[in-house]
Amino acid sequence: MGRASKREDIAQAAFQQFHARGFNATGISDITTAAGVPKGSFYNHFASKDESALEALRRYAASLRFEMLTEEGRPPLDRLRAHFDFLSRDTVDNGFVRGCLVGNLGAEVADHNEEIRRAVKDGFDRWADLIRQVLVEAQDAGDLNPGLDAGATALFVLSAWEGALIATRADKSAAPVDAFFRTVFEVLLR
Repeated sequence: MGRASKREDIAQAAFQQFHARGFNATGISDITTAAGVPKGSFYNHFASKDESALEALRRYAASLRFEMLTEEGRPPLDRLRAHFDFLSRDTVDNGFVRGCLVGNLGAEVADHNEEIRRAVKDGFDRWADLIRQVLVEAQDAGDLNPGLDAGATALFVLSAWEGALIATRADKSAAPVDAFFRTVFEVLLR
């Protein structure tokens, strides 16, 4: 019987380490220690730390529950709020230390690595487009001002969310996230 591949263990450990510690503070040995494998095993599955960061971004995107934004049978703005409620619980439950992996890598690595920059941009573009679609649905349903530029507003909402996560980490409190919800859902999208 052949030996099980450790790629999954290494990829999951890389995702967790990058999310908790950041790209620059995470070494290959941190990843392999967390995965419980010898350091040399890393290079059997990933050509570089950068490649493992790209896999971590894919895993993070899968954890964001984008399907909440397209769920049928629920009003569009309720879906949008539920999506951000889900994300805020993750932030609070983890003690205000992790933030958004896409935003973290964007701030930390994008200026120095074109492939990661592109992956971060693609991730934000996909997310903003899903938000835009929800806003258009809300406009079509008569729940949102039809004159609101859905694309620009989606980008603003996503940018406000990323800023709230940074402020929440600095403040070590939910106050910035609470301000995001009040401003976005009780003022902007009212």
